[in-house]
Amino acid sequence: MTHKTKWLVFAPSGLMVIGLGTCLIQWATAIKQDGEPTAKWVGAGTLALGVFNAGICLFGRGVAESVLYQIREKESTPGLPQD
Repeated sequence: MTHKTKWLVFAPSGLMVIGLGTCLIQWATAIKQDGEPTAKWVGAGTLALGVFNAGICLFGRGVAESVLYQIREKESTPGLPQD
């Protein structure tokens, strides 16, 4: 898989997972506000934060792949002055 393909997969996927994580965080907050047992909302919150952080990791990987793609493109473009 090329860096461009990885970038185009990881960045949008990361954004979607970040959105899912934020929804789950709100869900865990609602569970706490409803007076549910501590174990229930702590478990939900832990899961939510895990999903949110996974989304950040995916998005970060997409950014890294974008940079690698741009470096390779710059190196392979003939006629452009190199910095």
